Amino acid sequence: MDNSNIPMLDLKVQYLALKPELDAAVMRVVESMQYINGPDVEAMEQEVAEYCEANHCIAVSSGSDALLVSLMALDIGWGDEVITTPYTFFATAGAIVRVGAKPVFVDIDPVTFNIDPKAIEAKITPRTKAIMPVHLYGQCAEMDSIMHVANKHKLAVIEDAAQAIGSEYKGRRAGSIGTVGCYSFFPSKNLGCMGDGGAVVTQDKALADKIRLLRGHGSHPKYYHKLVGGNFRLDSIHAAVLRVKLKHLDSWSQLRQQGAAFYTTALAKYGLTGLIQAPRIMQSRHIFNQYVVRCDDREAVREHLKNDNITTEVYYPVPMHLQECFANLGHKKGDFPESERAALTTLALPMYPELPNTQRDRVVRSIAAYYEAAGKMSRRAAA
Repeated sequence: MDNSNIPMLDLKVQYLALKPELDAAVMRVVESMQYINGPDVEAMEQEVAEYCEANHCIAVSSGSDALLVSLMALDIGWGDEVITTPYTFFATAGAIVRVGAKPVFVDIDPVTFNIDPKAIEAKITPRTKAIMPVHLYGQCAEMDSIMHVANKHKLAVIEDAAQAIGSEYKGRRAGSIGTVGCYSFFPSKNLGCMGDGGAVVTQDKALADKIRLLRGHGSHPKYYHKLVGGNFRLDSIHAAVLRVKLKHLDSWSQLRQQGAAFYTTALAKYGLTGLIQAPRIMQSRHIFNQYVVRCDDREAVREHLKNDNITTEVYYPVPMHLQECFANLGHKKGDFPESERAALTTLALPMYPELPNTQRDRVVRSIAAYYEAAGKMSRRAAA
């Protein structure tokens, strides 16, 4: 039996497939000597804007900074509140706190892991300035309901689409629906550069101009500062790499979808339905930045897979409301039960476009072997 390591993702296989194009793009920037805000950055912004069906794209230094500069551009600061989810990467809530605002958490939908739109309106106060939904794992939040509430209360909507470039909600691209959309190009993302990178998209020209100003210390012209911004610029080398990869993103997303379908079918094939909850696609084009399942005995399953040389990942084992740095918000265990349950039961399986189905099959067979050895499959079948 093959016992070679199955990684969560393999960046090398993608690089080797595109090596001539990527090497040429990097060398073009090196030889141009235009390392900051060079022509590749402007071209990449135009191409990403077109791909994401947005009027404007501003390349920035990371997905975290995309969220931060968006909040700054919307004049959100001390005393303001931003509604978001506690089940997310730290940058979502961290960016809110960094501008002096307060994250107000709303629990998640247990099926999609995204913010529960039905619970948002009850959290709105006179201090609320924005809603920040997260399109987690590559599936869009319920944007119709979110936009309805936001428009009713005149709130901005900042889409955290860090994991969801190329995802769609009812035919509209993730990030293009709200006031702004924020992307991450961290290497592990479905569209990743060779380091940190990000982007903000918007349909609003005035807002785009302000974000563009803020990413360069609020300076225009040089040494004349209209605003206090930051150094949020994207290096030209990263932009050049992204331009090469963007052309392949849709085909990679299709391979991810096919891989996810294989996993889901295999889980049923090996009798794991009911023991393992596979992802469910709702009203969106899910691009499966991650393939995340639920299992009640997650740590034991994960240890079994590790012993079979299969890498897995637990995303967000501690929800934001239980993080030490947010203790001042006064939350306790039980405040957001669905987020807490997700933190305890979710497990991400290996997922990248080039992952062979033979290895996906091995992952599922290993999970089945765990449950069979634990005597749970037979009891389930008997039930």
